[in-house]
Amino acid sequence: MGAKQRPAVGVAIVVRDELGRVLLGKRAVGWGTGEWCIPCGSLEWGEDVRAAAERELLEETGLRARAGEVVAVHSNFHDPERLTVGIWFAGEDVGGDPVPVDGELSEIGYFDPAVPPPLAFPTDALVLQQLAAEGSG
Repeated sequence: MGAKQRPAVGVAIVVRDELGRVLLGKRAVGWGTGEWCIPCGSLEWGEDVRAAAERELLEETGLRARAGEVVAVHSNFHDPERLTVGIWFAGEDVGGDPVPVDGELSEIGYFDPAVPPPLAFPTDALVLQQLAAEGSG
């Protein structure tokens, strides 16, 4: 018997502007290249989930933010070779100007969650649908 496979943990901070639009990045490498996603990354061994989300946002966009309330948690099955559980946090105390920093994203922009551009990850679509529904409530 081999070692049990376990899903990795993905983390993201949902950053919204004053109009309620959500910050998305166009993927430059890896899964879904050329499609858009909520900037995200992976939890490293021994790292706190909120600290990881804050680190990934800073590495990819140059934005500093605090990971606030949990917005959503979903299982990601889009890549059968690399299953993950994603945790999306609300961004609080966001500061800086969003720019593609580490090469993982080629563009960054704010989008209405009800009408997003083509998305790389099905679970990001679920999160954006949830945010759009909450926004119209």
